[in-house]
Amino acid sequence: MEICGGQTHAIMKYNLTELLPEEITLIHGPGCPVCVTPLEMVDKAIAISHEKDVILTTFGDMMRVPGSHSDLLSARASGADVRMVFSPLDSVTLAARNPGKKVVFLAIGFETTAPANALAVKMAANLRLENYSVLCSHVLVPPALRALLSAGDARIDGLLAPGHVCTVTGFVEYDLIAGNFGIPVTVTGFEPVDILRGIEATVTMLEQGRTGVQNRYERSVTRQGNTSALNTMYEVLEVCDRQWRGIGMIPKSGLSLRKEYSRFDAATQFKPGDISVTEPEICIAGRILRGVSSPGECSAFGSLCTPEHPLGAPMVSSEGACAAWYRYKLNRQE
Repeated sequence: MEICGGQTHAIMKYNLTELLPEEITLIHGPGCPVCVTPLEMVDKAIAISHEKDVILTTFGDMMRVPGSHSDLLSARASGADVRMVFSPLDSVTLAARNPGKKVVFLAIGFETTAPANALAVKMAANLRLENYSVLCSHVLVPPALRALLSAGDARIDGLLAPGHVCTVTGFVEYDLIAGNFGIPVTVTGFEPVDILRGIEATVTMLEQGRTGVQNRYERSVTRQGNTSALNTMYEVLEVCDRQWRGIGMIPKSGLSLRKEYSRFDAATQFKPGDISVTEPEICIAGRILRGVSSPGECSAFGSLCTPEHPLGAPMVSSEGACAAWYRYKLNRQE
């Protein structure tokens, strides 16, 4: 299983599966932060965006991710002030320049983006901004992998660990996963050669009956990771239980604001309420994120579900497996 959606897109773009023997099957993992953001979080963001004097900001991929009935792009079309930013720091700057507005940043992503969001909250605190808050939906990779491997729904003989996440976190936790589940794990990057090196290392370990972690993204990843980024992240955020879209509740798999920074919690400030929704029955995004099914096995793929009219987040996200299949595999077949 390649964990990261960026790796999935590289695999599909360069048709790397055609270079592999038929005995090797690549399974797409849950490593798309947009895809695993739960429906109810999108609904909460939409509800907050319609509050008086609110400017809701988020990354571009989140604009068209469907909630239960709508998306943020539609909210903007109906009058809400929803803006795309490239960094949470842009949102802090926006709040400083618009003291009469309430700027809310929809914070999603894995350990890769969490440190920047934590830094933005610290900056807002230092600037004593009272009009900046975050709707926090950060998630952690290792707990999700443990949940998938424990469930046993998909046959996973080895893992290609996400290079960008491991650049921040290091790979100590992946040592524990490899040991607990008796599988090889290889940290790899996103260029075709990176991924092929990762596959080669993982298959070699399988053939030799070895487990453990190998680092094949040496130019970016160290065993301990970026301690400065981790210190900032855990100074502002703490581990919590988190709902994953299509997967369900995974204990201790998310990050939320610590008590010291709770004044920046948009969910507390605006109280959008408890929102409970279900995925469309026809959409198998959850099975795809768990590695149980591939996009091509979805009856709606390429017909009822397209990038222009997505039923699920994996079709609209730039790291989604369905989007990769649609852009590269479907077009290649045609």
